[in-house]
Amino acid sequence: MKRVLVHVGAPKTGTTFIQDLLFQHRESLAEQGILYPAHRFDAHFLAALDLMELPWGGLEQQAVGAWDDLAERVRAFDGTSIVSHEILARASRDQVKRALDSFGDAEVHVVLSARDLVRQIPAEWQENVKHRRVLDYGAFLDRIMNPARTGELASWFWGVQDVPDILDRWGSTLPPEHVHLVTVPPSGAPRGLLWERFASVFGLDPTAYVTESERANPSLGALETDYLRRVNQRVNGGVLANEHYREFVRELLAHRTLSQRSDSPRLSLPQRARTWATELSQEWVKELGDRGYDVVGSLDELVPQPAPDDFVDPDLPAHDDDVALDATVALLREAARLRSDNDRLWREKEAAVRALDEAAGPVLRLKRRVVRASETRPTVRRALGVYRRLRGR
Repeated sequence: MKRVLVHVGAPKTGTTFIQDLLFQHRESLAEQGILYPAHRFDAHFLAALDLMELPWGGLEQQAVGAWDDLAERVRAFDGTSIVSHEILARASRDQVKRALDSFGDAEVHVVLSARDLVRQIPAEWQENVKHRRVLDYGAFLDRIMNPARTGELASWFWGVQDVPDILDRWGSTLPPEHVHLVTVPPSGAPRGLLWERFASVFGLDPTAYVTESERANPSLGALETDYLRRVNQRVNGGVLANEHYREFVRELLAHRTLSQRSDSPRLSLPQRARTWATELSQEWVKELGDRGYDVVGSLDELVPQPAPDDFVDPDLPAHDDDVALDATVALLREAARLRSDNDRLWREKEAAVRALDEAAGPVLRLKRRVVRASETRPTVRRALGVYRRLRGR
């Protein structure tokens, strides 16, 4: 049977881990009759951008035609295909219809992974900060909690986090048993449980795959996130290009340095926001239970667990100087590494030029010396120009 499993998010529910696992094992999956159609890790991201016609820092230009290419590969495959990217959660009803229609006569299943709001809301603020946003935590919470849900930030957040709404947009034309809700286990659950839940939906043996992922989207502490936000205030506005921001701020500072500070206070919700999120989650659980979806895990896991009053407000001015010191040391080490690499490449180039000179005849060696001298000495450069004009070159 031709079957398509469309995993549509949500962000911060283990999606990067799952996509990396599927990409790493795509060849062995194909041998078992399961297609993960991706020639590069971000192939499904580009396809989602194309489907939804989303602007994304210029990447949307690379994405043109990506969804049609993916859908064509799915239609041509006689077996089960898996499509996965978290921004698909934001798709409108028209975009969902286009996506489902593009799979032809295949049996379509929609998969959504979801986590309780008390963990999702701080995670979304962190992702905003890691994408150059400068809104402080209190202002972010105010916009999220506004019942009107207006504005770009609130519209995006609820588009990818409102579980009943996402499943209604993606699953309203499908039988309820073809809509699979995978709940993210609570903190302290056995390692590997989330993968076991995904594997059961995908029809895979969870023990047959190496689950060490080379990619991660690690979390930051409260102080580290606000430090990054303040860095954004200094480097936005043309100070740092997007490609340099991704390399030095998001990857080097956020992912490889600040996320390693395990003793830092974790980002959580103040009591007013926790109470509101818990009440909303309880409403969702009742609504989802009435729809008859296939729940892998437990709807109760979407209701936030009680937590001690340990909220640390990242907006307060009491900052940890060690955060800045760790970031500075990381940047200095990277600068030193880049300088060393540059010096090494320069030495290798000089050695290669010397080897060519030794292998060449006297006349050719003289010509090369003249050309090299013309790069730094104006008189030699002018003389070389006269010589070339006379030779008609």
